[in-house]
Amino acid sequence: MTYAAGRLLEEVAYVAYHFHWPRAEILDLTHGERQQWVREIANLNTRMNDGR
Repeated sequence: MTYAAGRLLEEVAYVAYHFHWPRAEILDLTHGERQQWVREIANLNTRMNDGR
């Protein structure tokens, strides 16, 4: 199974933008780890936008 290059780029850009991690470090994460960080960032953003 392959992972869509566009989706990978979106995840890397999202984590890099919010956490300022270098691309190589983000790419070293497993798919599952990267998805966990994407979810956590989304949760943080939601809480901030909701004023919590």
